Amino acid sequence: MPERRVDIDLAAVRHNVRHIAEIASPARVMAVVKADGYGHGAVPVARAALEAGAAWLGVAHISEAVELREAGIEAPILAWLHTESSDFAAAIELGIDLGISGWELTHVVSEARRLERPARVHLKIDTGLGRNGCPPDQWEALLGRALENQEHGLIRVVGVFSHLAVADEPDRDETDHQIERFRDAVAVAEDAGVDLEVRHLANTPGTLSRPDAHFDLVRVGLGIYGLSPFGGQSSAELGLRPAMSFRTSIANCKEVPAGHGVSYGLSYLTDKRTTLGLIPVGYGDGVPRAATGAPVAVGGRFYPVVGRIAMDQLVIDFEETGIADSADSPLGQEAVIFGDGNGTPTADDWARASGSINYEIVTRISPRVARRYIDAEADL
Repeated sequence: MPERRVDIDLAAVRHNVRHIAEIASPARVMAVVKADGYGHGAVPVARAALEAGAAWLGVAHISEAVELREAGIEAPILAWLHTESSDFAAAIELGIDLGISGWELTHVVSEARRLERPARVHLKIDTGLGRNGCPPDQWEALLGRALENQEHGLIRVVGVFSHLAVADEPDRDETDHQIERFRDAVAVAEDAGVDLEVRHLANTPGTLSRPDAHFDLVRVGLGIYGLSPFGGQSSAELGLRPAMSFRTSIANCKEVPAGHGVSYGLSYLTDKRTTLGLIPVGYGDGVPRAATGAPVAVGGRFYPVVGRIAMDQLVIDFEETGIADSADSPLGQEAVIFGDGNGTPTADDWARASGSINYEIVTRISPRVARRYIDAEADL
């Protein structure tokens, strides 16, 4: 067994996709597998999601979509974040759909003309997020350019999409405004003669809380990995199962006196005689350096991280004595950094301790942590 490993439960991924598909129906599900499947492994997760009924896959970069195609995945894939160095030709040749906010259209059309093959594009409207997307006052001009190139057989306008800014805060009215702007942009596109296959706006929180944002397709990232996008609701309360657990074992265990310092800077001093456990993971493995106080589970009990987290290791305080050299010594016992919350800490616990979000906790796990794929459904 690897010294440090992340277990990915593909049965949990399939459960989450099926659950979200029921919520989103009749809209279809795009499983977002960017950033190596949020750290879970893009190819295994993509396959599991498609098996569970996802109709599309979504990634940020063309290179991520190419990896999926090279793995033999033939489902529709949308890539939406580009630079002038992006390989638009590869996308066209491999049948990868491209998100277009404006400037990209010229590059895509040029490659389509050279390859003598039309590109499939989704036009993006900025409804208020302020990142990518066509400004509303330039929308009609973009539609005109797109339709002109479609008439010449250089592109096929497949969809219109946008992205929600605050759907994870359901009480905020900006989401209402974004949905209204999106409907207006779709209406303008359809009035201009665009025959849309898909209209898509909702992310995970929009899918779970705003049925009026479902349209034809929902783009679900965090939810398929079993994590909650809402601060006040757990994964279990949403019917989701976290797919990732991060495990290692106790590398050292020793008893120290009161007033003993722990880790760099000696920012933590023991307030009594106690037993310390050394966990062989640190920020070089993707554990947030700022997460002092986060819980680690050993033998079903939670123990706090004390002192500064180092590159390769962190320390927990067992808050008792007489165990280091006993028959019940924690040395070598399994330590769970986070898991599904059933007797383990969660990614949310680590997010709170580090002042971050659960998205970052799972996506930052480094390549030196081995991935192991498990599948409870495979034995059924």
